Amino acid sequence: MGRCSVKMPEDFLLKISKLGDKTDEIIPKVLDAGGVVMLHKIKSNLTAAIGSGTKYPSRSTGELELALGLSPARLDNKGNHNIKIGFSEPRSDGDSNAKIANIIEYGKSGQPPKPFLKPARSSGRKFCIEVMKAKLDQELKGI
Repeated sequence: MGRCSVKMPEDFLLKISKLGDKTDEIIPKVLDAGGVVMLHKIKSNLTAAIGSGTKYPSRSTGELELALGLSPARLDNKGNHNIKIGFSEPRSDGDSNAKIANIIEYGKSGQPPKPFLKPARSSGRKFCIEVMKAKLDQELKGI
């Protein structure tokens, strides 16, 4: 049977060894930094999508935009840290914010789609990763 060994760069190994017990402190901070970047990108895309290209004046109350938020970083049952961007529920009119966001994103009969989530994810991905790397480096320097 074949055998393979991988040698890690020394600077990377030193950074990993510095983490030690502080991993559970640092990871949520890094995820929050990336989450804030994506939240702003999604919110700006949502604002641009609501009421644009309609035959009639927009009836938007701004409630959907206000309901968009960021959850704190949590550890799931598999040991992975997760952070979520989503809509708080319920609306004042009894409807679901997630349903309205879905209709805006994918459209419905007589209403064309106005994607705001998918473009935000694809255009903000690189910047989000850069911000998270910078935050990780900043936290590692503080150790």
